Amino acid sequence: MHRSDVLIVGAGPTGLVLALWLSKLGIRVRIVDKTSAPGTTSRALAVQARTLELYRQLDLSEAVVQNGHRVAGANFWVSGESVARLPLSNIGAGLTPYSFMEIFPQDQHERLLIERLETFGIKVERGTELEAFEETGDGITAHLRLPDGQQETCQACYLAGCDGARSIVRKTLDTGFPGGTYQQIFYVADVQASGPAINGELHVDLDEADFLAVFPLAGEGRARLIGTVRDERDERAERAERAETLRFEDVSSRAIEHMKVQIEHVNWFSTYRVHHRVADHFRTGRAFLLGDAAHVHSPAGGQGMNTGIGDAINLAWKFAAVLGGAAEAKLLDTYETERIAFARKLVATTDRVFSFATAEGRLADVLRTRLAPFVIPKMAAFETSREFLFRTVSQITLNYRGMPLSTGVAGHVHGGDRLPWAHDGEGDNFESLRNPTWQVHVYGDTSDEMIAWCIEHHLPLHVFDWRPAFEAAGLGRNGFYLLRPDTYVAIAETCSDPKVIERYFKHHGIRPYFGTP
Repeated sequence: MHRSDVLIVGAGPTGLVLALWLSKLGIRVRIVDKTSAPGTTSRALAVQARTLELYRQLDLSEAVVQNGHRVAGANFWVSGESVARLPLSNIGAGLTPYSFMEIFPQDQHERLLIERLETFGIKVERGTELEAFEETGDGITAHLRLPDGQQETCQACYLAGCDGARSIVRKTLDTGFPGGTYQQIFYVADVQASGPAINGELHVDLDEADFLAVFPLAGEGRARLIGTVRDERDERAERAERAETLRFEDVSSRAIEHMKVQIEHVNWFSTYRVHHRVADHFRTGRAFLLGDAAHVHSPAGGQGMNTGIGDAINLAWKFAAVLGGAAEAKLLDTYETERIAFARKLVATTDRVFSFATAEGRLADVLRTRLAPFVIPKMAAFETSREFLFRTVSQITLNYRGMPLSTGVAGHVHGGDRLPWAHDGEGDNFESLRNPTWQVHVYGDTSDEMIAWCIEHHLPLHVFDWRPAFEAAGLGRNGFYLLRPDTYVAIAETCSDPKVIERYFKHHGIRPYFGTP
């Protein structure tokens, strides 16, 4: 009988990233997907700064940046004119090595992940569908339907449901998926086009016409249009959607004409509904839910794919620690605690933004066409406003403060925070984070006891001479930060006593020499 450490169901970005991280950490994975081939169309476009930071651990960041498109600005249109522009080219300067908005479509993204996964000798098993599973003693027994129609029974220590909003894993677990569905039907079109809105920047129509956003892609004249289907077309669209016959020609052209977009060729076109839901639980026994199987929400802010990838990275190092004997199984309880809180907050936030952008009626039109064009330039003029926007959208403020694996405060940094980036002419404090292991950072001086303890326990210790850049980043002097393998701060401490680390690991059932010394 085929046995793996982790059986991953679903080969979208979430499942692929989970498989990649686990493979890098030496865990035996099997990844199956019921589709016959990778997707060639996609709605997800943005790769946020926090994702790019974490991708450094797999040497993926540069490939994404080189093959994607950096967006210099966001433009807002009313009555056929561009009325406001928000500069984006270096909006997160000083906060992250990736201080910009990066567009890298999900279909290309998946191809890159598949190629990297194959370097570990792992191939996605296509046309393979999970039909049922049950927990049996120390593992999961799963029943698969193979491409030739044959059935296979296999075993795994754990099951990861990365199988989307209609997740068979979630349904088998009978986990609730409360929320709702937005009224509008949306479309996405990959086009070759020309006009003032096809200039390599993001363009959004705020008019009372149909909602439309124009996303630039790498390559001359390439763009993705995301818009709504409204008015008299709704009923026909619903019928056509069921019959899968709705065409680009059936979509209202009002917003497209308002933004002076000249469509030269439509590469592909699809329609979809937008949902906002969060599963009641992200874990039941040995089965876990990640990505769209656990939470779905509006595309506002480009958060969906990145949040699923964040789920995968959070769970990957915990799987590796438990399966490698470096942590007790209770470590896996922290996955749901840390990720479900963020998912609920994200759904609520994107819901508000999305409802504003797509609302119908006179008041909504006035707010979008009169108030927004006035407010956006004012906001863009203030560095604090631009920084707040970037921090929020880029996910660098996502934290696990107040949760079981997070403790202490040093400087302005709390346990559970992402380690702040500090960079000057003398170097970058993120370089050591390429290695997905537990490690200690000290900014300033540390004790001989700390040095000796870290050497004895094979815990990497990085001591940085104190510099103004560290103070500017909010880091504390002469204390220490214990960093998790996913680069979040486990302990923020003002002293240099290694017993604090020793007690932490003992309390959480973790061996400090997890990972490669």
